[in-house]
Amino acid sequence: QVRLVESGGGLVQPGGSLRLTCAASGDILGISVTGWRRLSPQHQRAFVASISSDGAANYSSSAKGRFTVSRDNANVTTFLQMDSLKPDDSALYFCYAIAPGQMYWGPGTQVTVSS
Repeated sequence: QVRLVESGGGLVQPGGSLRLTCAASGDILGISVTGWRRLSPQHQRAFVASISSDGAANYSSSAKGRFTVSRDNANVTTFLQMDSLKPDDSALYFCYAIAPGQMYWGPGTQVTVSS
């Protein structure tokens, strides 16, 4: 079993930055890919970014160039650096982890981009 907990969300002005953190605990040795999705009326749990254990990263078209996903493989802590934030980025951000035969989710952290 894997437990994921996100942190780092909050209220930020347009153009600002936030850094989200996803802390993993439990049986983390089997985790291969971790990533982020977001939920809002505009983005139905849409993919944001992911990173594999060898560091290969993927981004949605809206995240590319503004967001950076990274990971500490020692403890599978995953980060999402979000820059140049827009109001459309406002959402509940979830991290996820993929292990053999399993997919785990955190409870989410709210990001609100507003002036």
